[in-house]
Amino acid sequence: MNKPVSVMPNELLRLQKMHNGDKVKPTFSAAEMERRQNGLRRALAELKLDAALLTSYHNINYFSDFLYCYFGRKYAFIVTDKKAISVSAGIDAGQPWRRTFGDNITYTDWRKDNYFFALQQELKGAKRVGIEFDHVNLEFHQQLRDALPGVELVDIGQTTMWMRTIKSAEEIALIKEGARTADLGGEAIRAALKENIAEHEVALAGTQAMVRHIAKTFPHAELMDTWVWFQSGINTDGAHNPVTSRKVQKGDILSLNCFPMIAGYYTALERTLFLDHASDAHLKVWEVNCEVHRRGLELLRPGARCGDVATELNEIYRSHGLLGYRSFGYGHSFGVLCHYYGREAGVELREDINTILQPGMVVSMEPMVSLPEGMPGAGGYREHDILVLTEDGAENITGFPFGPEHNIVPA
Repeated sequence: MNKPVSVMPNELLRLQKMHNGDKVKPTFSAAEMERRQNGLRRALAELKLDAALLTSYHNINYFSDFLYCYFGRKYAFIVTDKKAISVSAGIDAGQPWRRTFGDNITYTDWRKDNYFFALQQELKGAKRVGIEFDHVNLEFHQQLRDALPGVELVDIGQTTMWMRTIKSAEEIALIKEGARTADLGGEAIRAALKENIAEHEVALAGTQAMVRHIAKTFPHAELMDTWVWFQSGINTDGAHNPVTSRKVQKGDILSLNCFPMIAGYYTALERTLFLDHASDAHLKVWEVNCEVHRRGLELLRPGARCGDVATELNEIYRSHGLLGYRSFGYGHSFGVLCHYYGREAGVELREDINTILQPGMVVSMEPMVSLPEGMPGAGGYREHDILVLTEDGAENITGFPFGPEHNIVPA
């Protein structure tokens, strides 16, 4: 067993090896993590790079199994042909070491710029280093140039994004568990619904059900970031509107949004519901959105082009006079992402995306229209399923039903 490191505070101490305790049970097998890191090494060789300096939540998590807590400090995961090491802040002590598939070095707060000092030590001799242009802002980029004089900084963000879009069998198994967890959160929300209950109370019921299920199913996992957005009435107009204390009334349009997070992997369940009854105008719009959703589920197959899916679904909305009320794309890739980090932007179901869907991708279908207050059927309508693309089709891993026949909840 690794013994705790005893360190006397010293303003000259810039780096520590805080190898406190044993490595924890990882999310994925050693073979899976070696597959990812070796794939990155092959990319480095192809791009003639000496190292990858990853700094985003999603890439550090994907390649190391360590999900950092930013809180105003910088993190990194450095991969070369010979090593893989996370760079973490001293405030986290041994947790990054225990979670990282690889080594870890900790920088202290005792002197300014110790983070960059750590990078200098770990990147000695490097001439070309890959960084994530989509994550490094202008100030950070200048700091890297100052800390690594003579080093050419090359974008590796796009390369790593495409690597993440094709999921392994282990990733798909985890994502399926996430989808099952979201379904359980949805059931807890449905059970909690009643007249005059506040949105936040409904959301708490769903969140608690999901966290408890994750804890039971993944007893060695860190429990963080699982949440629910439950919206009612006018609050349904935006897909990402926060929970409020508004009280649910009979006839309200409701939006159920369950988001379990397991080891940085996000899954989602989103459904339109009504309490007690829905007006004829609401039913009409809801049925159209369900029509779009059903057709979208049929279109998600290997060989389909993202932009073509969006274009065809647009025609259904247009035929009902609702296209102008669509507010975002029809779906996106799933994997290592969250509401405050990560995106595999190359796989989004938008008109301007030309990506061809492939087996191993995991993609959502989530059409939404939002009608403003004062219009018949006002409110936001959203359905959301997750599909795993297979060699000859797609597997829908969302089980919670959708549509008026299922989701008008008795008061």
